[in-house]
Amino acid sequence: MSWPALNRAAVAAASMVVLMFASAPPSLAKVPMEGFADLADKALPAVVNISTTQTIKRDSGPNRPHFPPGSPFEEFFKDYFDRDHQSNRPRQVTSLGSGFVIDATGLIVTNNHVIADADEIVVRFQDDTSLPATLVGRDEKTDVAVLRVKASKPLPFLPIGDSEKLRVGDWVVAIGNPFGLGGSVTAGIVSARQRDIRSGPYDDFIQTDAAINKGNSGGPLVNVDGEVIGINTAIYSPSGGSVGIGFSVPMSLAKPVIDQLTKFGETRRGWLGVNIQSVTEEIAESLGLGDARGALVANVTKGGPAEKAGILAGDIILSFNGQAIDKMRALPRIVAETPVGEKSDVIVWRKGKEKTVSVTLGRLESQEAASAAAAKEEAPPKASGIESMGLTIAALNDATRGQFEIPAEIDGVVVTEVEDGGNADKKGIRPGDLIQEINQEAVSSPAQVKKVVDAAAQSGRKSVLVLFNRGGERRFVVVSVSKGK
Repeated sequence: MSWPALNRAAVAAASMVVLMFASAPPSLAKVPMEGFADLADKALPAVVNISTTQTIKRDSGPNRPHFPPGSPFEEFFKDYFDRDHQSNRPRQVTSLGSGFVIDATGLIVTNNHVIADADEIVVRFQDDTSLPATLVGRDEKTDVAVLRVKASKPLPFLPIGDSEKLRVGDWVVAIGNPFGLGGSVTAGIVSARQRDIRSGPYDDFIQTDAAINKGNSGGPLVNVDGEVIGINTAIYSPSGGSVGIGFSVPMSLAKPVIDQLTKFGETRRGWLGVNIQSVTEEIAESLGLGDARGALVANVTKGGPAEKAGILAGDIILSFNGQAIDKMRALPRIVAETPVGEKSDVIVWRKGKEKTVSVTLGRLESQEAASAAAAKEEAPPKASGIESMGLTIAALNDATRGQFEIPAEIDGVVVTEVEDGGNADKKGIRPGDLIQEINQEAVSSPAQVKKVVDAAAQSGRKSVLVLFNRGGERRFVVVSVSKGK
């Protein structure tokens, strides 16, 4: 599903916050007759407004309008831009978000996008006390950040609850700083759980209809007992305001990240070294598995923990470290939360029966850094032009995969350039597209592409049938190989 209007602000000015109420026993899950006033009284002192200051450099060159010499507008705009943009002077921008205190000594949790690239961070409490904050650590993958302030006295804080006890229909309350107005409280219910909005590798959002608006990002999600069970992060909205579809990071996902950021200043996630895909009913039946469950191993990283443990491409991972893998997307989170260097038993389905292997996890961040360094050092493969099609192509390696964000499990030949007005351009082909087949023949190198195209031209054919892959979506296109056509 596509989320065209999903607001995930890069700065806190376009951010949001939610507070939700976890499930309680049936006798406690009813709407309090007295409302949520007592809860708000207890929670508001621990909810903070976060303001950030960021210095950005002006760029007056490309944005300056150009007029013919002697135009009456030329002098006016020259004076305006010279006054406002002289010497490309940097300017400061500010933005607002929310957060909450989780420790009396001054530990504060918010969203990463609230404080990303900030030069200064200031935290304001309900009593209008303002304190400068320092960044303890942040994680882009879960959009979680931890700050610290130094206070002269113990601070009010919110205890952390168990978000796994949440049920659809439980009452929730949102507390934050919508549109910079200050502390506000709204109520709603849990609309859904375990939502995947494709914002990161560990998506497991709580969905709520509590009113969430810009400036609420980073605020706490609390249950009826006043415990934090989530961090609001995003909304789905055509207008930019709340339409009753908000998303919050559950504390079951955020708590391990917060603990690592607090202890190390960074995350230390487990790494298995596999590429995986979902197990469909057809795949399960073909492998004799029965129910569609687990994660199918599509590729095993050479030299990685999985290869060393004997995990093979084609295995279906059914259980990791004692936790059943019902759906493919559960595995990355379970692996990430497993301590680095810890031995874990993995149950796989192979050749019609279960097999248990023991794997010692590596560290994800170390692998990512090594891959990035290798991609940076590796020279891009030599590009080859296919003149009759009006495009330039190259083989796939770490450099081209990184440049065009192509997953390791996808093969083919990448399009690096498209000639304006050429045959490929007329068919809507763009740089970054993958050619996977030509005339129903699989290709993995520019030489193969050229060979098939040349053979078609020599046989008198005026076009070729090309299978393209764009962002995982495959489509056939007939491309002319006749010059000037």
